[in-house]
Amino acid sequence: MISIVIILILLACVALAFFILIQNPKGGGLTGSFGSMSSQVMGVKQSSDVMEKGTWGLIGAIGFLCIVSVALFQKPEGPAKGNTAAPQSSAPAKKK
Repeated sequence: MISIVIILILLACVALAFFILIQNPKGGGLTGSFGSMSSQVMGVKQSSDVMEKGTWGLIGAIGFLCIVSVALFQKPEGPAKGNTAAPQSSAPAKKK
């Protein structure tokens, strides 16, 4: 189960990097390259709103998934499989 959550975190991180790279507050960056395509469909103003909401949504999802992953994490119990030796205890010191 933990591996599924970790994969979801990685996918959300990749999507977040994509959202961050295509938005630029000055109107440049990759948004300028794909601007004609997005302005025909949604308009420039709505495009920036979608990017901002997507960024905040992915940040929240990553935070939530990180908390879930910590809750699902289990500590290993007992000695390691390769270590079959019994734990040694030290004897108390003798009085003289």
